Amino acid sequence: MIAASPLMQIVLHYAAGAGFTTRLSELASQGLAVSVCPIPDRSRFDALMADAEVLWHLIEPVTAATLAAAPRLRLIQKIGVGVNTIDLAAAQRHGVAVCNMPGTNTQAVAEMTLLLMLGALRMVAHLDSSTRAGGGWALPPALQDRFGEIHGRTVGLVGYGAVPSCLAPMLQAMGARVLFTSRSPKPGAVGEPRSLRELLAESDIVSLHLPLTPDTERVIDADAITGMKPGAILVNTARGGLVDEPALVAALRSGRIGAAGLDVFSTEPAPATDPLFELDNVVVSPHLAWLTRETLERSLVVAVENCRRLAAGAELLHRVV
Repeated sequence: MIAASPLMQIVLHYAAGAGFTTRLSELASQGLAVSVCPIPDRSRFDALMADAEVLWHLIEPVTAATLAAAPRLRLIQKIGVGVNTIDLAAAQRHGVAVCNMPGTNTQAVAEMTLLLMLGALRMVAHLDSSTRAGGGWALPPALQDRFGEIHGRTVGLVGYGAVPSCLAPMLQAMGARVLFTSRSPKPGAVGEPRSLRELLAESDIVSLHLPLTPDTERVIDADAITGMKPGAILVNTARGGLVDEPALVAALRSGRIGAAGLDVFSTEPAPATDPLFELDNVVVSPHLAWLTRETLERSLVVAVENCRRLAAGAELLHRVV
């Protein structure tokens, strides 16, 4: 139990629904005072960070300036896995620990990836808008050739971490052939290992599951797209920076890429003027593949435990720096 007094000051830099807000308020009994700050409220965030000991971080970048303005900060707890939005070098300079929580959002992201695959195959964006406009049965007959199923298709998973490990059995159970790339051997993996070049050439659906690093930035560029099967589908629930978006837009417009299912973008939040949003062969969501009630509860367990460990001077879970 964390000491009841004084309460550890925590900032959740994200909006919280009524149910989750109630859940957070209950943490006071464990010595944690959690202040919820929606991302757009910059003035509130700045004020809260002046006294914060822990930041529960989701999407908004944590910069060197953020750290410099938080003299009491001891821990940045990423709610999720990727830490590319945190200035790790600055955190080290300020003596602030950074932790993530692998596995807490795996099921949610795997399911959303499957949803985007299906949405792209069945042209859900087009069907939704046409049905809402009262023209659901007036679709051009040519669209019939663009509808498809997972069953019988080859799905290539670029990367084979927690999410692909969860997703691959789902795809296989639906009748897909699964290929994957990995930097290390994966004994017992569901699917067949391939080089990236081989995977792109063989896959009807390519799904990205890599962290964003200098080595992976724009891994799907114009050359990679040229190496994909004509009419293939690209799905990305990892990081927007993995894809050269102008090259993707051009390929979607020409039909070189048949469709895309995207949860992440190079600029977030993606503006309404994003050319991807003009295309009816694109299904999108706003970097929320991770967000379910179940993910939030699993994440809270890890975040609270790390706060307990921080107070006790114990080793933190999943420490990055």
